Amino acid sequence: MLAPLVCLLLAASCASISVKRTGPDSGTFHSTALAFTFFSYDMPGPALTIARANAADSGRPGLIVEHESVFPYLWKLDWLLDIIGIRYASVSGTWSQNPAAALPER
Repeated sequence: MLAPLVCLLLAASCASISVKRTGPDSGTFHSTALAFTFFSYDMPGPALTIARANAADSGRPGLIVEHESVFPYLWKLDWLLDIIGIRYASVSGTWSQNPAAALPER
């Protein structure tokens, strides 16, 4: 019973980022993170915060987040995942040397 918990603690977080150029000074990014929750303590931190920090640490100027999601999200029953659970977060958007150029056209 203790072995699975130790494995989860050792592999508590995993993060990745993908950056693609769409122009000479602009592009898109997609960052993901995984976090383990045990009695309302996120290890090493909330998955969404890790995914956003991972994107910010990429060193790309003018990051604009267009979409973010957390799975699973149980709305009013989300407290069940605070007892013990694993959360996956995804953040995607654009980056540009000129932040006004990175904004989506409307």
